[in-house]
Amino acid sequence: MTERGVLVDHTTIYRWVQKYAPELDKQTRWYRQVPDWQASFWRVDETYIRVGGRWCYLYRAITAGGQTLDFYLSPKRNVAAAKRFLAKAFKSNASAGYPRVINTDKAPSLARAIAKLKSEGICPPTVEHRQVKYPNNILEGDHGRLKRVPRAERRV
Repeated sequence: MTERGVLVDHTTIYRWVQKYAPELDKQTRWYRQVPDWQASFWRVDETYIRVGGRWCYLYRAITAGGQTLDFYLSPKRNVAAAKRFLAKAFKSNASAGYPRVINTDKAPSLARAIAKLKSEGICPPTVEHRQVKYPNNILEGDHGRLKRVPRAERRV
């Protein structure tokens, strides 16, 4: 913009991002749809992180290709929180269809939440739940990047 003789402060650009980012997200969501073969296999996990000075659990679901489907922050790690997260993930990804397989680690809260969602009819009974930790290594490795403290906070 400087090339055209318009001087814009960095805060103005930040305001534009805040204002127009949700609209851009809506307009481009169709373009970023996940391929069927990736969307049929979900990897779900939770981790404990610090947000705004408070510790909470971050539930995340990703596709086989590593694309984030949904996330949820919860102060507790229980069946109710896992159920709320999975119901939200099913609802927000309804256009892509239901997954064929949901892979989790051996967290009992996720297993019970999936069973409850199946009994309530939110999750179809054809969805297979696997409790194998190795396919979730992609997700577990990404947790490390989430937990890494930025350099400014470390006071290096």
